[in-house]
Amino acid sequence: MSWLILFFAGLFEIAWAIGLKYSDGFTRLIPSALTLAAMVISVVLLGWAMKGLPLGTAYAVWTGIGAVGTVIAGIFLFGESVAPLRLISVALVVAGLIGLKLSN
Repeated sequence: MSWLILFFAGLFEIAWAIGLKYSDGFTRLIPSALTLAAMVISVVLLGWAMKGLPLGTAYAVWTGIGAVGTVIAGIFLFGESVAPLRLISVALVVAGLIGLKLSN
């Protein structure tokens, strides 16, 4: 169950990272409020997941899900680069996340 909670924490991390872009430096009320809510939910879920997972693993997976998801979202939502080196780098992060999951 901790892994599922951690996965959702990572999804909310992606949401708040995207929200930062839409909040325009916290100058837009609704996107800013949603971003702050996603931040709180993400961290609370991370804390719950850490009850059953090692600190280093949980934090690394949380940030990894956020990083990979944010890169993918940036490609689809904001037309960011899909350069091969960038995609290989994301694949390496995913490989690291899988390795952390398999090591527990």
